[in-house]
Amino acid sequence: MWTIILIMIPLMLLIRRRLWKKPQKSRSWDFAGTPYVPVYVMLSLGVIDMNCVLVDPEGLRNQLKILKSVNVDGIMVDCWWGIVEGHAPNVYNWSGYKTLFQIVRDLKLKLQVVMSFHECGGNVGDDVHIPLPHWVTEIGVSNPDIYFTDRDGRQNSECLTWGIDKERVLKGRTALEVYFDYMRSFRVEFDAFFEDRVISEIEIGLGPCGELRYPSYPEKHGWRYPGVGEFQCYDKYLMKSLMKAAEERGHSFWARGPDNAGSYNSTPHETGFFCDGGEYDSYYGRFFLNWYSRVLIEHGDRVLALANLAFEGTCIAAKLSGIHWWYKTASHAAELTAGFYNPSNRDGYSPIATMLKKHETALNFTCVELRTLDQHEDFPEALADPEGLVWQVLNAAWDVSIPVASENALPCYDREGYNKILENAKPLNDPDGRHLSAFTYLRLSPILMEKDNFIEFGQFVKRMHGEAVSDLQNTKLEGMDTQIPEQEKK
Repeated sequence: MWTIILIMIPLMLLIRRRLWKKPQKSRSWDFAGTPYVPVYVMLSLGVIDMNCVLVDPEGLRNQLKILKSVNVDGIMVDCWWGIVEGHAPNVYNWSGYKTLFQIVRDLKLKLQVVMSFHECGGNVGDDVHIPLPHWVTEIGVSNPDIYFTDRDGRQNSECLTWGIDKERVLKGRTALEVYFDYMRSFRVEFDAFFEDRVISEIEIGLGPCGELRYPSYPEKHGWRYPGVGEFQCYDKYLMKSLMKAAEERGHSFWARGPDNAGSYNSTPHETGFFCDGGEYDSYYGRFFLNWYSRVLIEHGDRVLALANLAFEGTCIAAKLSGIHWWYKTASHAAELTAGFYNPSNRDGYSPIATMLKKHETALNFTCVELRTLDQHEDFPEALADPEGLVWQVLNAAWDVSIPVASENALPCYDREGYNKILENAKPLNDPDGRHLSAFTYLRLSPILMEKDNFIEFGQFVKRMHGEAVSDLQNTKLEGMDTQIPEQEKK
């Protein structure tokens, strides 16, 4: 009897403590005292027009003042190849960027600048059209193989195929020489902004949307989420590379792309290549995917080596896309067509991180605001896992000790999305105390500047900076007109 009582007393006390336990502080507000993560905001895609003129200097100045009032660290802007070198080879017009950069310097903000060697238009969020330089598209008329090409022979003019990195098909220059000349011109033109460190980082465009990937899921060719996409290696230059690799392997008949990988909107189980136990894991499949992913890594390696020459002493970064659909399948089909050789039995991001480490390049990764549960509710058929993907990529980068920055993949205005970003930016349970080196918000817009949305954003910035914020606290913008002028909305 006494034994039972002695056992029951501490058990009752434990139950009582749990029932009367003080409510824990909300996860929404417990980032005070955490590391300072700088926050940048992307400017609108059309802030510089096709004549390289800043569209609305005074309107932009007012917007940047509002961003400055909540202690945003800086802004990110695309320097479009199609605008700056748009009309003739080696003729650069930086005029609109000079005006923009001076405004940023006057407001004591920092600049992340993207060397954008890709076309703008045709992808999610693109609201303007900025093609590749006119003289490049003229070459493409007579030689369409300068572009990535799918199995049916459809070219994609978003960016140049990596097959011409070393081919003198651009008015006597290789693609690598074109990229380097552009970067060197920028470095010389804006020397003063580098010297006083207004320019804090240069992000190097390495493919479509500025990301190191193949253009495997282009909406212009009918792709819709969550299609697996298609391999993009059928231009004559990449096929020549594949032939060489197959011959070196001793199997010249392997010099072909998969003939059973479906089409842009296929699901993995519909194909013989991507299904469980499919050809992706055969001897040929492993050969092809190794070659396909190696071409991607070698392109990044070559361009980043030149970027380090052009921007010596400045932080450079490369961007990876967050291809999270079909992540819960064995093949990871959508990642494979994009060039990330990351099936369930292989880590496809570690070799990329190692290449970035070689050039001391920071990794910028997307989709940190997405929740796996939300994806499962909205698109259960996609078997997506953005949280698993983010965790894998961040750890691949942290394992080789390179800085990791991030940005949101889709517009984000609510606290739930901001909380997810914060959880990834500063993992509270990480024993090594690792955190993002910076976060870039996509993007400045009239919706962001609406009063309630901007107050929420201002509190998000405080939490990223490690400052204390309470549920009832308002930002300095309470009562201030944060609306973007009407002409900016048009």
